[in-house]
Amino acid sequence: MAQAELAPATEAVTGTGRGPLLRRLATSAGRHELAGRALQRPVLTILAVYAVSRVVALAALWVAATWFQNPAGVGHQDPTVGDLVGLWDGVWYHRIVEDGYPVPLPRDADNGRITYSAWAFYPLYPYLVKGLMFTGMSFEVAGVVLNLVLGAVGAVLIHALFRSTYHAARQPQRERLALVAACLWCFYPTTSIMLKPYTEALAVALVAAALLVLVRRHYLLVAAVALPLGFTRGVAPALGLAVLIHLGVRWREERAAGLRPLAGQWPRIVVMLASVGVSAIAWPAVAGFATGVPTAFFDVQAAWGQKPADGPFVLWFQWAWDGKGLAGVLVLVALAATYVALVLGRHGRWMSVEMRVWALAYPFFLFAVVRPITSMWRFLLLDMPLAALVASVAMRTADGGQVVPHWKRRVAVVVVVLAGGILWWTCSLLTYTPWGSFPP
Repeated sequence: MAQAELAPATEAVTGTGRGPLLRRLATSAGRHELAGRALQRPVLTILAVYAVSRVVALAALWVAATWFQNPAGVGHQDPTVGDLVGLWDGVWYHRIVEDGYPVPLPRDADNGRITYSAWAFYPLYPYLVKGLMFTGMSFEVAGVVLNLVLGAVGAVLIHALFRSTYHAARQPQRERLALVAACLWCFYPTTSIMLKPYTEALAVALVAAALLVLVRRHYLLVAAVALPLGFTRGVAPALGLAVLIHLGVRWREERAAGLRPLAGQWPRIVVMLASVGVSAIAWPAVAGFATGVPTAFFDVQAAWGQKPADGPFVLWFQWAWDGKGLAGVLVLVALAATYVALVLGRHGRWMSVEMRVWALAYPFFLFAVVRPITSMWRFLLLDMPLAALVASVAMRTADGGQVVPHWKRRVAVVVVVLAGGILWWTCSLLTYTPWGSFPP
């Protein structure tokens, strides 16, 4: 490894060493030097990139508030970033913090059917915010502060997850790819949502932690993370599939090596599987017990427009057909097939088995149970392997092999496109007009 790559990473941040930071960025040798130093201190690099992404997201919120927010949506003529922070689901989380969950279930006065209520929202995040509010912070400030911290934790865990495989020795190419992928995740177009009191930052941190300890075979830690995840987001089925495939792969490998498969691990495995199962039903069970209506959670979800009785994927095909006919259906199928091919092909092969299972299980689970809504954009923030695929395509890697000479330029172009996506998504969906907006 070149001597320049062994220099302290702090010089890459402060601009000390061979010259000012901007001057070195303008030359190929300088960029190579900075890339090498970034690899030596990946956590500092990711936190620096994460901080830059928060600035970009904040700037996007300012643009959205200044030029795109309709005053009717905030009740005064000069919308601010603070106005955007509390909109949409933040209103419901604020209600949970102030008033808890309603008992009995609210019903429509006209037809007596169960209607919208806070029971559709998982409780861990708002109660963590409520805990912070004891310091004197307002709901909005506490929510943003919590998400800033959780987002940073999530980014670091995602990097650790990208570079983790139980067996393979780490190669320089893989280390570089993992670092770039984690940095690209920070610029996912819906990342502005982590500057609002939403659950995405907490869910990302918990999912990344669960997958990381699963890869490292710490089964009791998987169980410990799965339980709070069950009160944060309904993703346990996808996590459960990753757990089962992990166990199947380990069984096969140990049996092929002449060992007794999973010897001594069964008590931990049972606890892990039980915890993931509990995670899947915990919040619906609590909602049913507290309200006296066993199907309360699902009834409230139905009031919000979810229609699981129509069958998995049906609403998406119907949406594509209604929009563009057969062409729309073919495009939908082609996009799904392309994604699967990327995950299973050379651009996904460098990831751990657990990550690839999550990459398939999570989005397809979403499309199976969630109707076509604009919130899908932010739901996919939890599909961290998307960033790994984009990084691999941009750098033209094959199984962690050689990268193209100009990969830095390619990645820079991707970052610019993603930053534009942050601006577009924030201005299009985080703003609110009472008579004509789509939910983020």
